[in-house]
Amino acid sequence: MSGVRSRQGTLAEADEERLVRLVAKGDRAAFEELYRRTSPWMAVRLRRRCSDEQIVAEVMQESYLAVWRAADAFAGSAVGGSAVGWLWTIASRRLVDAFRRRARHAQPPAAASAEAVVPAAEDEVLAATVGGDVGDALRRLAPELQAVLQAMVLDGLSVRETAVLLGVPEGTVKTRARRARIAMRKALS
Repeated sequence: MSGVRSRQGTLAEADEERLVRLVAKGDRAAFEELYRRTSPWMAVRLRRRCSDEQIVAEVMQESYLAVWRAADAFAGSAVGGSAVGWLWTIASRRLVDAFRRRARHAQPPAAASAEAVVPAAEDEVLAATVGGDVGDALRRLAPELQAVLQAMVLDGLSVRETAVLLGVPEGTVKTRARRARIAMRKALS
């Protein structure tokens, strides 16, 4: 019994990258520890982008299944990445896939009007967290600049992780981040 406790203690002390490496070797306990640590923040981040709990649950399940199956493909710090960033990249791609599936099967309402447009979940979260002059300036930014700021500032992603998430080159992310900072400074002065 003490062997089980010491194994759990060892896993509790391991960083996420080490846990992914153990998952790649088929270690179920490491997978459970990785899930215990990362699933709460992943659910929060997914809910920022999607208010449908069923889609969030499906994306979570698909994401962790992908982690289990592809843990051996994780390159990690050898290429400047992190386990958490890798997990988020998987989840964000699964969310985009879910949105695409939903859009393919959705039927537009018979009488769609401009008044029925509901703000995106991201916009609602952004409005709730950033208000006043800063919030107004942020909402006036071009959508691609908003996306970069949201990923880098609100979600705390690196340039590389933001590039992967948005599907653009790292240089484009840096340029958009610079343009966004300049536009924000100008709007707030």
